[in-house]
Amino acid sequence: MANYLGAVEWGIVPSNGDSSNLATMSWDYRNNILKSANDQIRYQVQWMSTGLNEGVEPSADNYLNGKGDIVNVIFTIETTIDGSNWNTIGIIKKSRDIANKRYATGTQPSGHRFTIDISQLVADQLSYSLCPINKGTWQSNYYGGMNGGLTMQDNVIGGSGASGNAISQYNVSDNGTFTKIRISAEFDIINLQGQIITSSNKLSYAPYITAINSVNQFEKDSTYYSNSYAISESDSTKYQFLTRCPNWSDGSIVEDFKKPVRIDDQAEWQQFFIYRNDSKDIRGVGLGDGVGATAIKIVTFEADGSNNTFYVRDFEDNLVTVISNYYTRQVNEQDQMFVQNVSPDYIINSGNVYEVDNDRFQAPASNYPYWNTYTGDTITSDTIYYQAYLVKIGMWSPNNERRVSKIYNYQIDRESENIPYGFVRFHWLNSLGGIDSYTAKRDVVEGLTINRDVIERKSGDRTWYQADSWATNSTEALVANSSQGNDSYISDTMRGGDIYKGGREVSGVNADRVQSVYTEPLNKSVSKWLEELILSPNVWIEMDTAATAKGNSSNPYLRPSTKGYIPVIITNSDIETVNQSEGLVKFNIEYTLAHKVQTQRN
Repeated sequence: MANYLGAVEWGIVPSNGDSSNLATMSWDYRNNILKSANDQIRYQVQWMSTGLNEGVEPSADNYLNGKGDIVNVIFTIETTIDGSNWNTIGIIKKSRDIANKRYATGTQPSGHRFTIDISQLVADQLSYSLCPINKGTWQSNYYGGMNGGLTMQDNVIGGSGASGNAISQYNVSDNGTFTKIRISAEFDIINLQGQIITSSNKLSYAPYITAINSVNQFEKDSTYYSNSYAISESDSTKYQFLTRCPNWSDGSIVEDFKKPVRIDDQAEWQQFFIYRNDSKDIRGVGLGDGVGATAIKIVTFEADGSNNTFYVRDFEDNLVTVISNYYTRQVNEQDQMFVQNVSPDYIINSGNVYEVDNDRFQAPASNYPYWNTYTGDTITSDTIYYQAYLVKIGMWSPNNERRVSKIYNYQIDRESENIPYGFVRFHWLNSLGGIDSYTAKRDVVEGLTINRDVIERKSGDRTWYQADSWATNSTEALVANSSQGNDSYISDTMRGGDIYKGGREVSGVNADRVQSVYTEPLNKSVSKWLEELILSPNVWIEMDTAATAKGNSSNPYLRPSTKGYIPVIITNSDIETVNQSEGLVKFNIEYTLAHKVQTQRN
């Protein structure tokens, strides 16, 4: 079998440790697993062969003992959500890079290099995934919630009967917020006859990565995400959720800004990425890293100075678990996106609020997942604000609990709605690939913008009218057995006098429902966060309509609220985010419904 001369190895890869060729040229050794699909995702193969430098062409004369010079590297790009079902999304055949020259002598480095950037391919695989309003989490991390991208075809019928099997088992879109990527490489070589043939040897996979639909801002972000967003085994790092909302603290200080949430809010999302779920020495120094439970811990702060403490853990059902020594254990490598509803209405009314049952950690695996239903007070009329953060609980006694995320603070907003106009609650895909939300409450305006397609038709005859006497004396009148002409006509159309149509006519009306609303006065950090609403390609408002209520009545499990997400297009051409002279700023958010107003065709 044909092979290549010399040796090949991976050069530039998105993720590698300090032993790689990138150790001295890459921030943090580029060893973090989580990447942005909207940054460069570069892979490079380096080929080294005796006496060959970057400026020398591969030659058939070098073919020896079934081995030849490499002409092309064939990169195969594969993605997966669940880590097992890999899909090929592209194959790139790449000839060698343009030769480099040393600035002083003009000499060229040894070997050939083959470099590609797959970011655009990967970005096309990612969109967004919405969790239904008032649901605790989505059904599956692998398939997500209400995914963006193309509408899936659902007319597949299986089975032998006329009706077949349920179509919902077919053509389900996988998660639109994250994907795992692996790259392999094989080689075209040139043989003794000058033919291009494929080598039998392949280069083993580069270290796999996970990409999310996020964007980095070069003026303020590291080129690649630090590991602070990929929750892992660290016993000291307090990780961040996928939001830039400045309502978090690290535990040593309390932030001035607490995100306002209303008692009737049913959708306040914390989206986060768990890479590994072990927690170093959580049982005790050197005793074990295993985790038996993971949840969002909620602590409320009441007017009398007391606290209510409980957990929400709907997302935990999507963690990968195994049975180990008759106990259910959450496996270390998760590498998944998670979402959890922490809204006041959901906490108060869902019934999915828990407390830890330490005794059940020592019980057989059948008793997993180690929780009791919480029956105490949650958010009450006296709650001022509450905190939410991720905790891991050790698998084995003493079942230590460890906070592993920043602390996120939520202020209860008890202002009554300004009926009849109401408040406007926005959700949007934020720059970190999660879903953010904000309620705007000031100066709601609604209207229509309309344009018409006008054509000109020939006018009817306007110079004479059909007389009524025709119907009185005609055969048609006799057939109708009528002595009066005024009730024997077939229709109200008449000869002549048809000036109700003709001339210029509207063939179609194009209408958009346009709205605007003002935010509260915002300080600099909040306004810089909220500008993401204006920049986002995907924005929704919550609406409670007859159509959304129908979805709730038809399937209250998948649509547990009468409210629905309605897509909107933000139409602001500019906003002011900082005003030094005024201090606080307000946004006027202008938007139109993405679904056009339906009108008739002429």
